[in-house]
Amino acid sequence: MKKDKITFNKGIYSLNKEPNFNFQLNRIVMWNDGDLEEIKRIAHKIRNSDTWKKELIDIGNKAVNEGRIKEAIAYYRMSEFFMYDKDPDKVKYYKLAVEMFYDYYKEYFDDKTVINYQVPYENVILPVLYTKAVGKKKDTILLHGGNDSYMEELFFVMLYFAENGFDVYLFEGPGQGGVMRIQGKHFTYKWEEPVKTIIEYLDIDDITIIGASLGGMLAPRAAAYEKRIKRVIAWSIFPNFFSVVLSRMPYGEQKIVKLLMKFHVAPIINLLFNLSAKKDATVDWGIKHGMYAYNAKSPYDYAVKLSEFQIENIGHLIDQDVLVIGANKDHFINYKIFKDELECLNNIHSLTFRLFTDKEIASNHCNMGNTKLTLDTMINWIEQIK
Repeated sequence: MKKDKITFNKGIYSLNKEPNFNFQLNRIVMWNDGDLEEIKRIAHKIRNSDTWKKELIDIGNKAVNEGRIKEAIAYYRMSEFFMYDKDPDKVKYYKLAVEMFYDYYKEYFDDKTVINYQVPYENVILPVLYTKAVGKKKDTILLHGGNDSYMEELFFVMLYFAENGFDVYLFEGPGQGGVMRIQGKHFTYKWEEPVKTIIEYLDIDDITIIGASLGGMLAPRAAAYEKRIKRVIAWSIFPNFFSVVLSRMPYGEQKIVKLLMKFHVAPIINLLFNLSAKKDATVDWGIKHGMYAYNAKSPYDYAVKLSEFQIENIGHLIDQDVLVIGANKDHFINYKIFKDELECLNNIHSLTFRLFTDKEIASNHCNMGNTKLTLDTMINWIEQIK
């Protein structure tokens, strides 16, 4: 089913007292076309990963029975979010949601509004969706997500850019979506490698790359080594994944963890992270998803890998125009670490930093409370830079 015009929901709702459950419930409504009233009815029942899974599958089944396929896609897709490695339902509901998505929106593909490319990369296939600019082309955008995204979630972001004059290539890389869940390809911090493969396969140049969430680190990293990228939008403050994780801790705890990591005290690190996971659902999800997507055998191993995902040591290689976008109440990222990012970008052509706030209804992670405002800001920046 095609939409007459691409629009986005607006709002930030208090749905669950646990910050990450609350954010992901908002995400279902804002980015996945879930029904707000339906989510409100189940939100208070969610206390842990098991109740998350049960409640979302239940309302997904209800939506299917009532013929509300758009909502069912949202619920099934997000039901797997807090399913962890070894749960057979994780792949089952991921595949179900994706199959339903492409069937429901098949008109976009039947009339060639969107073209699907399959790009060979190492031992896997990277999926790329392409849509052509409406009217005169302003620029070419290469768009991707981050730590826990899948590209269908950015489908209408892609189409919105196209409506506003941009050719857009939306892709999943290692560690993301089906590349991880179906093909088993884990994350690489050397994001320039899959990006270069895609650019050469599609034969594109003079590109603006946009990376959301962890993509706020991956996209600048790719630009450091791939100069066909001329403009970079980091859709989250993300200088160093390990520092992002530490930024949620009190300063004293940060110092202790850094010291333990320096001396490779793995048993104590594992104990501390496991104790923290029992008290904090966000930490629990972060560790379990991280070990799954980054091929880590322990919390300590995951922490070591996180330190590789950073731009601080290669910031001087980034010489393009850069836009960094943050949010003042991001539950994942303390926006004050923007200083670390701006300081490491010391050789760029130009630098713009935009901090969205609660007054703009865009203060949450990836500003999804006000997606239109965020995308319009990106569009305006590209137009001004070009």
